[in-house]
Amino acid sequence: MNRATIRTLICSSIAAASLLTIAVAATAQADGGLRNCVDITGSQVNRVGCYEHVWAGGTEYRMTFSNVQFSGTAPKDLDAFYVLAAQTDRPQGAPPNTFAHDHVVRDIPKANGGTYTTKLQGYFVFCSGQGLVSGACVADWESIGGPDPVPLAKTVNGRALTSTDAIESAAAAGDLAVVNLGPSAVIVGSISAAH
Repeated sequence: MNRATIRTLICSSIAAASLLTIAVAATAQADGGLRNCVDITGSQVNRVGCYEHVWAGGTEYRMTFSNVQFSGTAPKDLDAFYVLAAQTDRPQGAPPNTFAHDHVVRDIPKANGGTYTTKLQGYFVFCSGQGLVSGACVADWESIGGPDPVPLAKTVNGRALTSTDAIESAAAAGDLAVVNLGPSAVIVGSISAAH
């Protein structure tokens, strides 16, 4: 082959590779490029990026994760990532890969336009004994891996639990039990857009 033919073949190969890259990127961008974390199973768990929907200040957002497990020393400035009963008829996490549940994070600071990275500590939000006995807390009884179902909190005094204020004030009143899930439930995520 002469040099002109070789150059033509190289240029054609580069052009074809570029078009393929653009097509793959467009496809990934069209479907969000990430899978829902609850749909990831097997060896990919905790190894690939994913997203989950979360509530913040009563609005549902999309939170993306580089992985769903933080490795290294847990930072001191962790914020809450609450896991509770589904707040609508469309749970943010659902069977068959997990139990029906939703997530709540702190309100998004207005000063940064709603896009920020945050380090989070996982907590389960249950109806407390007081909340169940008084009727203040309505629970969805879900099996989360143990032998018995647990009372994931759905509402307190008829109020949805789609903000940290609602959760933390109901916990302070004794109607909710908030359980820290420990160092294995430290995650890093970024809220990017309203759902």
